[in-house]
Amino acid sequence: MSETPPNTLQYRFDGPEDAPVLILGPSLGTTWHMWDRQVPELTKQWRVFRFDLPGHGGAPAHPAGSVAELTARLLATLESLGVQRFGYAGCALGGAVGIELALRHPERLASLALIAASPRFGTADEFRRRGVVVRTNGLDPIARSSPERWFTGGFAAAQPAITEWAVQMVRTTDPGCYIAACEALASFDVRAGLGSVGVPTLVLVGSEDQVTGPAEAR
Repeated sequence: MSETPPNTLQYRFDGPEDAPVLILGPSLGTTWHMWDRQVPELTKQWRVFRFDLPGHGGAPAHPAGSVAELTARLLATLESLGVQRFGYAGCALGGAVGIELALRHPERLASLALIAASPRFGTADEFRRRGVVVRTNGLDPIARSSPERWFTGGFAAAQPAITEWAVQMVRTTDPGCYIAACEALASFDVRAGLGSVGVPTLVLVGSEDQVTGPAEAR
C-alpha cells in the first residue's frame, strides 16, 4: 500500500465488490483487527470497509485533533474510492465519528450502529489527563491498563491471549496520535444535537462497561 496522504485514512476492504458497503470504525488505541472475528459473518451480506485511526496499526502518524477532522478524513477517503452511501458501525471513538456523520452528513448514512459510544465521553479532564500520562510516561501504562477498560475480569482470565494482544495493539500506537485522539474525545460533546439524528440507529453497550455504560447509552 502506498503512503497514505495526510487528509485520508489507511483502509482495507473485505467481502463481495457488488455488496452494499458497511464501514467499521475502531476505538482509541485499536486497529482494524479489532473487528477480525466479526468480518466473516458480516461479509456474507456487506462489502466491509475498515480503517485505522492516524498512527494506529502502522498508519501514518498525521494526528487528528477533533472528531470532525477524523470524519472529514474518512469522507475524503471514501470520495477517492467513489463510495457515496453506506452503513456505519463504530465503537467508542469510532462511534463518535458515526454520530458526527449522522448529524452533519445524514444523506450518506443508510444505517448506524453505535457500540460503547456516548454523546459525551466522561469529562474533558479525564481524557486530557490520559494525554498527560502518555506525554510523560509513554503508552506503556495506558496499554497495560487497557484490558481493565475493555474486558470483564472473567473474560480477561479466560482469554489471556486476546488480553495480551490488546495490550500489544495499544503499545504499538504512535503516542502523538494517541494524545491527539484523547483531545478529540475531550472536546466531543453533541448532547444538544442528538434529537436531530434521523438515521435508523442501533445503540449497543456492555452492561459492565465502566466508561460508556447503559446510562450513557440511554
